[in-house]
Amino acid sequence: MPSHPLVRSVLLAVLVSTALTATAQAQPITAIPPAGPVQGVVTPAMHEFLGIPYAEPPVDALRWAPPVARPAWTTPLDASAYGNRCAQVGGAFGEASTNEDCLFLNVYTPHRKTVPERDLKRKRPVMVWIHGGAFQSGSAENYDPTKLVTEGDVVVVTINYRLGHLGFLAHPALSAESPDAISGNYGILDQQLALRWVQDNIAAFGGNPKKVTIFGESAGGISVHTQLASPLAAGTFHRAIAQSGAIFTQPTLATAETSGSSIADTLGCSDQTAACLRALSVEDVLAHQPLTLQTASPVIDGVVLPTPLRTAFSTGAFNHVPLIEGSNHDEMRLFVALFFDLQGGPVTEAGYVDAISALIGIPPGAAGLLAAQYPTAAYPSPGLALSALATDAAFACNAFAVDRFVAGRVPVYAYEFADQNAPMTLLPPASFPYGAAHATELQYLFTLPQAFPQALSPDQETLADSMVQYWTRFARTGKPSARRSPRWPRWSLTSAPQYLSLQAPAPIVMSEGSFRGDHKCSFWDNVLGN
Repeated sequence: MPSHPLVRSVLLAVLVSTALTATAQAQPITAIPPAGPVQGVVTPAMHEFLGIPYAEPPVDALRWAPPVARPAWTTPLDASAYGNRCAQVGGAFGEASTNEDCLFLNVYTPHRKTVPERDLKRKRPVMVWIHGGAFQSGSAENYDPTKLVTEGDVVVVTINYRLGHLGFLAHPALSAESPDAISGNYGILDQQLALRWVQDNIAAFGGNPKKVTIFGESAGGISVHTQLASPLAAGTFHRAIAQSGAIFTQPTLATAETSGSSIADTLGCSDQTAACLRALSVEDVLAHQPLTLQTASPVIDGVVLPTPLRTAFSTGAFNHVPLIEGSNHDEMRLFVALFFDLQGGPVTEAGYVDAISALIGIPPGAAGLLAAQYPTAAYPSPGLALSALATDAAFACNAFAVDRFVAGRVPVYAYEFADQNAPMTLLPPASFPYGAAHATELQYLFTLPQAFPQALSPDQETLADSMVQYWTRFARTGKPSARRSPRWPRWSLTSAPQYLSLQAPAPIVMSEGSFRGDHKCSFWDNVLGN
C-alpha cells in the first residue's frame, strides 16, 4: 500500500466527512430485542439504531481470541451514534483508529411500524453488509443504506469486525490456546457472531431472521465467500451477494503461522509468547502493519475455513444458498492508479514487465510471459494494459469460475458492473480513464463519503434504481428482478450461460462467451486452475 504523501492524503481525505446522518433533531424510537432495549432515532428517511455492541470488547485476554457475545442489558442503550471504528492505520475505506473496542453493528429499518415478532410472514428481508478495505481498513458507518431501505423496503444491518493484524494474525502461541489448535480468523469469527446476533434479535426491528442476505464488496466479498465455505456459518443466512470477492489466495494455517512468527519478531516479541503479543500497544501493532493488499486475509485453518475457497466451491462443500456473483469490468485501474500514477508516475513501456511483477507478485520472467499475452501495443497505454491483465487474473475469470462451480448446486446470477463513466470519488484523475474500476459500483447502492465529490448522472441514477431493485428483490425472493429492466437469467450449465452487464441507463443480458473472450479466461483458467 502506498506511502507517498499525496496518496496518503488522498486516502485519508475520503474519511474526513461529517456523520452520514444528522441526529441532533431526530426523534427517539425504542426497540426491545432479547439483547436489551435500544433507543435509536427517527430520521426523515428511516429508523436508525446505531452503535449496538454485539460482542465484548476484544481487549486484554480477548485480543486474538474468538469473540464473546455481549451479555444482555436491561437499561436502554443509547443507539443514536456510531460505535468506535476498529483499529486501523486508515485508508480509502476507513479513518485511522487505535480503538480495539469496536465490535458494533447498526440496524436501519423503514419507517412503517414493525409487526409482532411472531408474524414472520409480514417481516421484512434482512441484508447484512460486510464492508471492504483489504481486511485492514474500513467501517460500517461509511455506508449509508438509505436507497436500499427506502426503495427496497428491507432492513439493513452493517457490521464492524476486527482488521489487520488484530483481526487476522495467526501464530503458534495463539493456536496453542485454541481447542481446535487454530488462529488467525478472528475477523471472520466476529462476522459470524454478528450474524448470530441478527438471528436472535432482528425480529424486534421488524426483520425476518429466516430471510437474511449477506453481501459485501472486495474484502467484504471475500468474507461472503468465506462464510459460504464455513460450516460454522451454516443457518445464519439464506442468500449471498459477492461483489468483487473472487480472490483465491488465502494462506494455509502453517504459512500464516510462519508469517505470524516473523511479525512477532518485528514487534519485539522474540520470545514468541501470546503474553508478549497481548502486552503490545495498539499503536505498536499498527506501526508495524504494512499497508499492502496482502497484509491480512482469512486463513485456511481446517475449522473456520476448512478448505481453499476454490476447492469448497468446486466440490460443493459450501453452504447452499442462492448467490449473486460479480465483478467490475476495470477492477484494477483503481490499484494501478494508486500504486503507480500517484506514486512514481504512469507505467511506461520500458517499465511494463517490472510493473506486472510488482503488482501481482511474480518473478520478472513469468511477468514477461504475461506481457506477451497483453502487449502494450494492443491498449491505449501501458497502464491500461497492466490494468486489464491484473483485472482478468485477480477478479474477472475467478468470478466466472465460481459461477461454473456452484451453478449445478444452487441458483446463481452472474453480473459485471460495466458503467465506463462511473464517477471516481476516491482518487484524483489518473493518466487513463478509471472506467468501471474497483468499488465504483458501491455509490449506486449506498450513499458514501467522497474525497472527490461527483454526482450520478440521470442515466446512472436509472441504473442505480435498477441495481437497488435487483439486490433487494433477491433478498426478498432469492431471484433478482427490477421494474422496466431486463430479466436477469439464472446462470445455467445446460444451456448457453448468460450474465447481466450493468450499464447505464439499462443493463444488458450478455453471453458467457462474450465475457470470457473480453477477459481472456481460457488462458487464465489454465494458469489459475479454474
